[in-house]
Amino acid sequence: MTIRELSKMQHTAGAPATLTIVRQEQSLGAARDLEFGIELLGMAKTGRIGPTLRLYRPAPTVAFGQRDAHLPGFEAAAQACRELGFEPLVRKAGGRAAAYHEGTLIVDHVEPHADAIAGAKGRFAFFGGMLADALRSAGVQAAVGEIPGEYCPGEFSVHGLDPADPLHRVKLIGTAQRVVSGGWLFSSVIVVENSAPIRKVLEASYAALGLDWDPATAGAVDDLVPGLDVAAIETAVINTYAAYAQLDYADFASLRAG
Repeated sequence: MTIRELSKMQHTAGAPATLTIVRQEQSLGAARDLEFGIELLGMAKTGRIGPTLRLYRPAPTVAFGQRDAHLPGFEAAAQACRELGFEPLVRKAGGRAAAYHEGTLIVDHVEPHADAIAGAKGRFAFFGGMLADALRSAGVQAAVGEIPGEYCPGEFSVHGLDPADPLHRVKLIGTAQRVVSGGWLFSSVIVVENSAPIRKVLEASYAALGLDWDPATAGAVDDLVPGLDVAAIETAVINTYAAYAQLDYADFASLRAG
């Protein structure tokens, strides 16, 4: 199914006519960045903002899932993160630990919706397809689907194929969703540059937690297509979103004021 076919399907289900793009130029700090996504969801569900896309490059963070925080090795995993320059946090949405830093692009998509729960699973499939399409438009051989041994495994993760070894698949995008009465937040982490520190902190974290995974599945867009950077992927994402909705733009300060 093409992105235009997906978009048509989503519009039928009540997708927005206009989506406001907001670029957050600097991280607010690891914890505040995570909290602010939840605040945006609150603004959306109460009607203070309409459908909004927030784009930013985060500070080095390992976002653990709720299940991770209850494992005996969690404190050791958190300490390993700190020693490697990543701040450990526990997020309210998503599965197992995921790592990101300034070489990643985070896309927080919030929308008010009268029955947000009804379309939750469909959103994973829809936006996974959209983001894979964005990567393909930038020259990445990308597809949707969990790969064996990936960190923070998910049915609708987006992975890329290594042109030098088509059997080698690398996870590039992880997605998570939070749904409340009156709205939803769909958050995507696109690993674009400098995968080595991410792989290293995930190895340390998962070892401390006692979780099995395959470090070869952790990579970045520029491992597969050298020269691609965050700015190029951000442009590809925005251009792909243009098939989903009419785009508008606003300053980040307007969100903080809201």
